[in-house]
Amino acid sequence: MAEETSVQLLALFDTARLNRRYWVTFGLLASGAVLDYFDFFIVGYLIAQLGPQWHLTYGQSSIILLGAGIGAIVSAFIWGALSDHLGRKRQLVLGYLICAVGAGGISLIPDGNWVMFAILRFIVGFGLAAGSVPSTTMIVEITPTRVRTVVASLAVIFSTVGTFSASLMGATLYTWLGWRNVAALGAAPAIVAVLVMIFVPESVRWLVAKGRFAEAQRLVAHRLDLPLDRVPLPTVQPTNPPRGRWSELFAKRRLAWLVFLTMGGAATVDYAVMMWGPTIVSLLLKISIKEAAEYFVVVILCGIVGKFGFSFAPYYFGRRRCGQVHGLGLAAGIALTGYFHASFIGGVPAFVILLCATNLFMQGGFCNLSPYVIEVFGVRLGGRAAGLSQASNGFGKIMGPMSLAIIAGTGNLLTPHATESAILPAFLFLACWALGIFAAFTFLGPETHGKPLSLDGEDAPAGIRARPATSAAD
Repeated sequence: MAEETSVQLLALFDTARLNRRYWVTFGLLASGAVLDYFDFFIVGYLIAQLGPQWHLTYGQSSIILLGAGIGAIVSAFIWGALSDHLGRKRQLVLGYLICAVGAGGISLIPDGNWVMFAILRFIVGFGLAAGSVPSTTMIVEITPTRVRTVVASLAVIFSTVGTFSASLMGATLYTWLGWRNVAALGAAPAIVAVLVMIFVPESVRWLVAKGRFAEAQRLVAHRLDLPLDRVPLPTVQPTNPPRGRWSELFAKRRLAWLVFLTMGGAATVDYAVMMWGPTIVSLLLKISIKEAAEYFVVVILCGIVGKFGFSFAPYYFGRRRCGQVHGLGLAAGIALTGYFHASFIGGVPAFVILLCATNLFMQGGFCNLSPYVIEVFGVRLGGRAAGLSQASNGFGKIMGPMSLAIIAGTGNLLTPHATESAILPAFLFLACWALGIFAAFTFLGPETHGKPLSLDGEDAPAGIRARPATSAAD
């Protein structure tokens, strides 16, 4: 009997319709992203309120704010490797649970205990990366090639929904609920963890790459509502199944630099603006942080519009071209926002208006970028690619706010008296990072739109470099 490769099985899987089973998985992963990013961003409003009450110093506030970024970097390398070695689903459940414990635990700390606050923020970042790495990877892997560019990009919108929820909470319900009840909402990802454990199957493409063909065959049959005997069962084992060694990923230096420059640059700009933005608006208008948060609800809504645009545009123009537009548009928008920050248009700060326009690119570009970094590496390296992406994102969480603090020369992150004079140089610095995104896509980035997801991490079509299955005697 002729040996059967995995190509036929994956080709059949790629014909699957986006049925109820698909959308249940998609919806749970999207819900996890909303809750995880709510947990991360709500801290900006917690610190803005608790800082003066607890008499936090600049150093203490910085440690709390940056703790999640450090946790995300550490976690991304650990969970990226484990996601490739042990599978996507297990890491999803553990990641959501860790994030829930860290975020929910903040509501229980004694007043003034900033050390415990910082430790729990580290755990939040650790859990956020642990959940995000396999979540993004799984969505890319379970989505058929014909719709992957659009659907996998749309999934990224839900992280902005989490950011929006945090801003809305900070602007409307914070005073009514109190900071402890707001923090307690951070335990919600535990509910998603249980639902994922029950309803979400393992990634078929990962199972095939790992050589677990019988499990993959059953999942494909279930997804397509076919009898098991009508679904191919591969017999040719993979020569190099996913093992989780980082050296394999970093051997592809061009692609590794591509991920760092694009995701690291995008995150540096995004987190600098979103963490410091309410403080800058408060300073310019001499209003409270709560009132400034109301302006940022509009800014974030513009980011959601941008994400829809960058979800559909790559289908027509390709991921590489949209990545170039992301970098150039972000660089121009950030530079103009910094230059005209002190101007007003109809009584509204030009800073806010220009930031709304800039956020079309700043947030929108992530919808093109997040799936792209997984697509360029393929299934065998997909978890580690997502891990490198999250680590680069964590680098941005630290570099962005810290760079503005250093340029401002302030001794207090919450009331940065030197910030207004430092807005232009700081935003020009951020514009340089945005230009790095354009350069990386231009000189390092391959096109992935419409191309089957490679299993072995090479540029070949979907399939797997294989060797004949060996017997026990061999």
